Amino acid sequence: MSPATPDAGEAADALPAVAPQLRELRRRAALTLEAAARAAGLSPAHLSRLETGQRQPSLPMLLALARTYGTTVSELLGETPADRDAVVRAPDMEPTAAGGWTYWQAGSPGRGMQALRVHVPHGAQGDIVRVHPGEEWLYVLQGRLRLRLGDTSYTLAPGDSAHFDSLTPHRIAAVDHGGADLLFVHTLLQSPAAALCLGGPDKGDRHDGI
Repeated sequence: MSPATPDAGEAADALPAVAPQLRELRRRAALTLEAAARAAGLSPAHLSRLETGQRQPSLPMLLALARTYGTTVSELLGETPADRDAVVRAPDMEPTAAGGWTYWQAGSPGRGMQALRVHVPHGAQGDIVRVHPGEEWLYVLQGRLRLRLGDTSYTLAPGDSAHFDSLTPHRIAAVDHGGADLLFVHTLLQSPAAALCLGGPDKGDRHDGI
C-alpha cells in the first residue's frame, strides 16, 4: 500500500467524530446516500467510505457536504461551540492585521456566517483573485472600493453594497490613497485553506462607468 494512502484504521483514528456525524446529518436531512453524494459532487461509494471512516474528507468535500446538509463545517466535525453572546461591544473588537488589511470581528466566532469590519489600505492585495465556496456581502463605510467580479469591475462609494457568490472570481482594492473601510459578511470560510488565491492582475477590465 502506498504511504500516501492511509488504511481504514488510520483514517478513523485521525477523524473519529467525522464519520458518524456525516451519517447522522445525512439522515437528519432525509437524503439517501445516492442523493447526498450527487448533490455534493461525490460518488455514492466515496461518500459511503467517508461515513464509515475508511477515507478522510478533504476541506472542499466538507464544504460541499455542509452546503448539502444546510449546516457548517464545525458541526460536520462534531465541534460544540461554547455559548456565544449575541452582542459584540466596540471595546471588545480587537484589530487583527493580515496581508496589509486590518480586521475587527463584528460577530460571534464559530458561526456559519462571519461578520467583520475591515480596513483595506491602498495598494494592498489588489492583484489577488479569490475563488472559494460561499457567499459574500459588503457595505462601504468610508472611501471608495474597486470590486472585480469575473470580467467586470465596479467602483463602490460610501453607502454602496455588493452581494455575490464567492465562486465567482473576485478581487478587492481601495481606490483612494486613504484606503477604504467596509462591513463584510461571508459564509463557510472558517479556514484560510478554503480560499484559492491567484496572484497577478488581469487584462481587459470592463468598468461599469461609476
